[in-house]
Amino acid sequence: MAEVLVTGGSGYIGSWCVLELLAAGHSVRTTVRDLAKEPGLRAQLAQGGADGELKVLAADLKSDLGWREAVDGCDYVLHVASPTLTSVPRHEDEMIVPARDGVLRVLRAARDSGVRRVVLTSAIGAVAYGHPDREQPFTEADWSDVDAGIPPYQKSKTLAERAAWDFIATEGNGLELAAVNPVGVLGPVLSADYSPSLGLIRRMLDGEVPASLKFACGYVDVRDVADLHLRAMTDPAAVGERFIAQSGSSLWVRDIAKILRDRLGERAGKVPTRELPNWVARAMGRVNPQLRLIVPQLGKNFDATSEKARRVLGWRPRPIEQTVVETAESLLALPAAA
Repeated sequence: MAEVLVTGGSGYIGSWCVLELLAAGHSVRTTVRDLAKEPGLRAQLAQGGADGELKVLAADLKSDLGWREAVDGCDYVLHVASPTLTSVPRHEDEMIVPARDGVLRVLRAARDSGVRRVVLTSAIGAVAYGHPDREQPFTEADWSDVDAGIPPYQKSKTLAERAAWDFIATEGNGLELAAVNPVGVLGPVLSADYSPSLGLIRRMLDGEVPASLKFACGYVDVRDVADLHLRAMTDPAAVGERFIAQSGSSLWVRDIAKILRDRLGERAGKVPTRELPNWVARAMGRVNPQLRLIVPQLGKNFDATSEKARRVLGWRPRPIEQTVVETAESLLALPAAA
């Protein structure tokens, strides 16, 4: 078994990667920005049935401190940590700089410590944005166009992944790299701190979304994202490759609403039954910060294919309808105070 570092273990994807690694028998360590988060992280992992030893260390993407110690003695690094999108930043560099510089900090530390391979958690945001409308699904050959006025989060993920590949090509000194590009991540929650994709389902269940917004994208189960990270970590065929993580085809928001109503019955009684016209959503976005983040996606279908991950790594994700239902049931089971 290997010694593996997961950066950002308190995050949604990071925590599930830790759980998958522990279940597979690996020795695992993880980083958090502040060790004050350690008790909450351990409680979160216990909720997921964590079994095994876990070392928690402090390291911040904005500082060199702690990274050498975090990677020292590791065979592999899963670099999951990244700035998260909660509102529109005042300047795009607030997201771009820590994402790009953080990736380079982790890669340098990994190279200097003799780590064998790094698996980078990128995103569909580095693949599918800034393109003209198209019918064919996006693949790993596609890159988002950072000069096309794309949102700051997607731009940060694109530039960070580009920087990672450039580093490997010019300064990697034998360090191996693979990238995982998840679409919208759903699945069971371990705490009330979860991904923005789950926030949409939470708001639908709570009746905070009076009508479905008109856009479509792919979705994937967080447990399958973690599984793909582990496959990319050890399979020789993953070296130098990107892998989109998506279950099936894209879903419109109205499709998710229908799944919830059909499968949850009365528990989904507040889920919207109608679709909001795009012009109304754009007008509302001028005064609603959360909606403003989605306005660039209105009317678009960000479909992608995970055929490569299935073919090369034997990855088999769950049916997304199952994930949508299990996500909703998990959210409904959270304590009301959360």
